[in-house]
Amino acid sequence: MKNIIVGTAGHIDHGKTALVKALTGIDADRLEEEKRRGITIDIGFAHLQLTPALRLGFVDVPGHERFVKNMLAGVGGIDLVLFVIAADESIKPQTREHFDICRLLGIPQGVVALTKADLVEPDILGLVRLEVEEFVAGSFLEGAPVVAVSSTTGAGLDSLRRELQRVASAVAEKSAAGHFRLPLDRAFTVKGFGTVVTGTAISGAVRKEQEVELYPTGRRLRVRGVQVYGEAAGQALAGQRTALNLADIEPGELARGMVLAAPGTFRAVTQLDCALDLLPSAKPLKHRAPVHFHAGTAEIEAQVRLLDGATVLQPGQRGWARIVLREAALLLPGDRFIIRMFSPVVTIGGGVVVDIGGKRYRKSDRPGVAERLRTLAEAPAAERVALLVRESKYGMGMAELVARTGLTEREIESIPSRDREGAVLSFTQPQPWFADRAWFQSAREKLLRGVREFHQKNPLVPGISKQDLRGRELPNSPPFLIDAILAQEKQIAVEGENVRLASHKLVLKQDEEQARAAIERAFEQAGLAVPALPDVLAKSGVEAARARSLLQILLREKRLIRVSDELVFHHTAMEKLRTMLAARQAVRFNVGTFKDWTGISRKYAIPLLEYLDRERVTRREGDERVVL
Repeated sequence: MKNIIVGTAGHIDHGKTALVKALTGIDADRLEEEKRRGITIDIGFAHLQLTPALRLGFVDVPGHERFVKNMLAGVGGIDLVLFVIAADESIKPQTREHFDICRLLGIPQGVVALTKADLVEPDILGLVRLEVEEFVAGSFLEGAPVVAVSSTTGAGLDSLRRELQRVASAVAEKSAAGHFRLPLDRAFTVKGFGTVVTGTAISGAVRKEQEVELYPTGRRLRVRGVQVYGEAAGQALAGQRTALNLADIEPGELARGMVLAAPGTFRAVTQLDCALDLLPSAKPLKHRAPVHFHAGTAEIEAQVRLLDGATVLQPGQRGWARIVLREAALLLPGDRFIIRMFSPVVTIGGGVVVDIGGKRYRKSDRPGVAERLRTLAEAPAAERVALLVRESKYGMGMAELVARTGLTEREIESIPSRDREGAVLSFTQPQPWFADRAWFQSAREKLLRGVREFHQKNPLVPGISKQDLRGRELPNSPPFLIDAILAQEKQIAVEGENVRLASHKLVLKQDEEQARAAIERAFEQAGLAVPALPDVLAKSGVEAARARSLLQILLREKRLIRVSDELVFHHTAMEKLRTMLAARQAVRFNVGTFKDWTGISRKYAIPLLEYLDRERVTRREGDERVVL
């Protein structure tokens, strides 16, 4: 079933609530004060099963200027507008403000209802119709159906339903495939159930017993129950009026403007870059002007900072701006918003969120700011992702791309630029990661150059450790990134944690060959009573640095075995020791016995026994050991 949200808009007392009741049979005025005063103060809701395949959810908003902020809280998630103009009054101040708001929010289509048609003569009705057509010319409502109705007599209601059906059928339904988001407009307690929140799901789906995250607090909550249009349901989809029964939270901890969303997916932000449109009727907007910011159901005090070197945005102009919010909110690229003057509080403009990354712009960046934001605002997803990845030092993971763009994992994975000739390179192990292709190639060359320079400075060392190479060439990068880069470089060989040129071979000079033999011979002849390591290196015949490198070669070739920092043994001595112990399998012994078996002092016995324990040749049990 297709679900479309219809929002009413229009001046106070032009009959919005009465029209919704006449269409649906539901009184959207739920507050006693609303019924007593005869005006809509807060948002009201109703629904109409127009056809078996089409259901309309009505969001009835207040028309009084004092309650426009409530109107904004309700109009953010609508798919089409039912624009209400009373035939006996025609176009009034809030008619114009609501119309501006609908245009700024990018509402695609609508139907105009001329209410109270029974109160005017046909010729007056004709004049009002002409005024309306002139008023909406050049806007999204140009050519929209204009239907005269009377909520009192019922005249025109069938025609209005037919037009709503026709227009709603052409409106694209919100995507249930996206990540779940539900801006909250109400929170209250239902006896026997506990805390209930309501809102219009603007994307994704939510199910009973699902975990959701409350933004901007980050609190995780469990959904105990789901209702759609007042009826229990297993899940709620985008485009549906939704009520959720939440566990372990009180209504006082929730507020209009908060958002429930998929857990661990997004992050609340306090600044956003946007394309900002200033209404022709507004005053010039200065850099750093304070405003009221409205998005979804949220109202937040904010400051507008004009970008690209601008100091003033003139009425009727569009400009690039950064909006700094006093409180954090969940916003994503593509979200629409409204700004109202700080004082007096009137609508002056609105726009669309372009970026939420908070990129720092320097004066030298100024020429490219507009181009960057235009790409993020207008380019295909592949180009937007490529730009964000290119700006990140080491690329971006899937989770960060989802949080920055609002795209789903599937949308990102299917981006054409991942093709062999694209701007973005991706790999999946040990996690999905996206890197700029040009940077990736540069990093390969940088690592290759780093390994080559290491060999030049350390000819006796077979290679550089991967950790050291990463620290030198890719500091603070994700550890797995160097593996992905090295895997693409055929001139580099990776052996465990050691990295070398594939062509690198150790070639010892004559004095180095002699020194290497001398070092090995010293330990081979000593058996288990080995000499002090510094003494052996000092007598090797080469300077200390080369002697240490030769020692590392012998250790790597397993000609020598390091037991502790100070003790090194020849492999033949260790093999004899293992053979001797193998003949005593299951025998229990202490340190004294081991000294008798080997003929060595405690200086050597204790480190050797600890080494044998680590190698699982022996196992310590109290003051004794057992041969395994």
